[in-house]
This record gives sequence, structure tokens and C-alpha cells, in this order.
Amino acid sequence: MNWNTLISAKRFGLEEFHQERHENRSEFQRDYDRLVFSAPFRRLQNKTQVFPLPGSIFVHNRLTHSLEVSCVGRSLGNDVAKAILTRQPELKDSYLPEIGSIVSAACLAHDLGNPPFGHSGERAISTFFSEGKGMTLKGQLPAEQWEDLTHFEGNANAFRLLTHQFEGRRKGGFVLTYSTLASIVKYPFSSSLAGKKSKFGFFTTEEDSFRRIAEELGMKKLNDAPLKYARHPLVYLVEAADDICYQMMDIEDAHKLKILTTQETQDLLLSYFPEERKTHMLKTLKLVSDVNEQIAYLRSCVIGLLIQECTQAFLNNEENILEGEFEGSLIKHISELPAGAYKHSADISLKKIYRSRDVLDIELAGFRIISTLLDLMIDAVCSPEKAYSQLLINRVSDQYNIKAPVLYERIQAVLDYISGMTDVYALDLYRKINGNSLPAV
Repeated sequence: MNWNTLISAKRFGLEEFHQERHENRSEFQRDYDRLVFSAPFRRLQNKTQVFPLPGSIFVHNRLTHSLEVSCVGRSLGNDVAKAILTRQPELKDSYLPEIGSIVSAACLAHDLGNPPFGHSGERAISTFFSEGKGMTLKGQLPAEQWEDLTHFEGNANAFRLLTHQFEGRRKGGFVLTYSTLASIVKYPFSSSLAGKKSKFGFFTTEEDSFRRIAEELGMKKLNDAPLKYARHPLVYLVEAADDICYQMMDIEDAHKLKILTTQETQDLLLSYFPEERKTHMLKTLKLVSDVNEQIAYLRSCVIGLLIQECTQAFLNNEENILEGEFEGSLIKHISELPAGAYKHSADISLKKIYRSRDVLDIELAGFRIISTLLDLMIDAVCSPEKAYSQLLINRVSDQYNIKAPVLYERIQAVLDYISGMTDVYALDLYRKINGNSLPAV
């Protein structure tokens, strides 16, 4: 793979107009702006990141998380571009200097396909088909479509949301540039290769779309059937930005919610640095007395360090990345001290944060809500002649092809509808369907 073809301003769905655009605004900046002003992005403000939304203490939701990831991604992209241009000045007239804008836009979009209630929502959808009532549909669908459903993945759903032409909408979905779209696909292979981790990059309905993008950008194909490509290099920067932010911000949120003590939090954040730097940072801490401000300072220091480390990891492995031979994430290739500290932070987060009662409670509730909505809606599209089915179907927005002639398309319309909901909307619909809540009279 090479940088001259990997970065393209061609827009998905508007390919025939590619040579006609003449704007001062960067095409990749337009991607960013288009995402910010979109309804799916706005709805992220009411989707769970980790902790329940919101109590008296405002913790991160999917929207604030995506904005922070975008900021870190921009820094990573700009730093990598600057270093590569130093090595290869002949690329200065290419789109390479735009890497920061591309990664920043891709970071904004990386969670758009996630259903309500975080990863619990993803599991509820996939297990509805692999373990729940949806199992009865297995014999009615081709194997590759069944794999899509039993391995439902937010990343693949984001690619669908961004590229699919919903009813009444324009061709090409969000009509983003090819490079921005390729940069969000962390797992560039079909669901039949997902394995036990349930990770894949696109549903069968979007295979041709991804193939078109990958071929235009010169992404390395690893095999034809099932479809698999090497990652677009910028995916590693998007992934690193996400890894940095969720780890650091979850720790800061846990401190605010008193899941972690101040001392525990300080120790975790200081452990990324050698003794000499720690001494300097502890002196700086004494300049302010506000504990939250102290933690924010330490967190910002760690984020700055991890940006430097991941930038260097990318540059050290650029050749392998372009060859499609690099394995793992950038965060796993940083130097020993911060790598050990990151692993320790991850272990503490798993033990004390992700398994805390509040987090488990929201996951349990979310699982039940999503499973119930799926049960009712899937039954409705499988038996649309029923009176109750008609009531449910008529409640769905016209943009979803809920009355499609093909069963799989009707199921996908249900998943599009449910995964696009906010936590509050899903809960409200669940209550109304169960007769626990009625519209105000």
C-alpha cells in the first residue's frame, strides 16, 4: 500500500462529481463538519459510554467520548504526517498533510453504529439470534447473513449507517470521502471470519461498498472468500486515540464517582512516568488545591505521553503497516514503562470499574430492554399480517425499509431502527410497549 493512493478525497456516492469540486474548505474537514451536524451524532449525547446517564455528576457519554477521541486522533494524525513528510518530502503536495483531519473525522464516526446501553446492547442483539428466540430464523437465512446477525458489531453497523441509502435519503449515505470511511473499519473482513470475538467490519449488504472503497485506495487484499483486507493504515491511529481516551477518561470518571480513591487514581496516572518526571509532576500538583483539577492535570500528562508513544510506534512500524503485516494495536507496541502502566490501568478498570454494581445494573437493564424490543419487532416483520404487528410496524420511521420483500432486509431494518435509538428513547418505548407508561393526556 502507498500513501498516494491511500488518501483520496473521492466521495462515496458522488464519484461522478469528483473532479468538479473547487472549495477552500478541505474535503476531509467537510467530513468532520457533516458528522457534527448529523442527527446520529447528536443522539450520541444520550447513549451510554460506561456509567449510567446522568446522575448529579456528569460522566462521559458517547458524544463527549467521541469528541475527545477526535481531538487525540487529530494530534496523532498531525504528528505522524509531520514525521512522514520529514522522511519523504516528495509527499508534501499529496493529501498526506491532511491525515490529522481524516483521523479526526473518523474518530467522530467510530461509535455511530453502537446501539443503546453500550456493549450490552451489542451483546443483546447478537445473543438474541445465537441463544434467544431469534434462533428460530436460522433455517430461513443464508449462512453469511446468519453470521452477520449472530456476530452483530457496532463497527460494522457504523459503516452501514454511513454508506447505506435509507428510504427517502440520498445515494451514498453520509457521502463521506473514501479515506474517512476506510479509516473507521477496524476489522476489514466479513462476519464469517469474526470468530469468538464477534469482530468484523461490514455486513454482507455492504461488502460491495467496502470492496469498491478498498480497491480505489489500493488496500491490500488478503483473501477473496470470505472477503478480507489489510487495515487502512489510519485505522491504527483511530484505534489508538480510542484506546487512550477510554482508558484515561474512565479512570477520571471513576474517581468522580468515588469508585476509585484520589490516591488510587494518582498512583495509576503517575505510574506511567519515570521517577524524575514524577517528582516534577507532584510539585506541579501542589500549585492547585482542587482535587479534580489535580487529577485532570495528571490525566492530560498521560494522554500527552501516550500520543507521543503511539506516534512513535506507528513510525517505527510504518513499513509493516503499509505491507499489511503489522499485528495488534499501537498501544501494544509502546515502550516498556507506559505499556506496563497501561496494562495495570486496564486490569484495575476491569476489576473495579467495569464490574462495579452501577455499570452492571445498566448493562442488565439494557440487555433486557433491547432483547424485549427485538423480540417484538422481529416477530412483527416475520408475521406482518397480525394486528399487533401492524401497530408496531406503523410506529417505525419511514426511513427504515421495514416492509421490504426480503426477510433479511426487514430484519436489518429492525436493527437499524433499534441501534439508532438513544438509551432514553429505548427505555421509553419499552415502557409503552409493556403498558407501563402511557402518553401524557
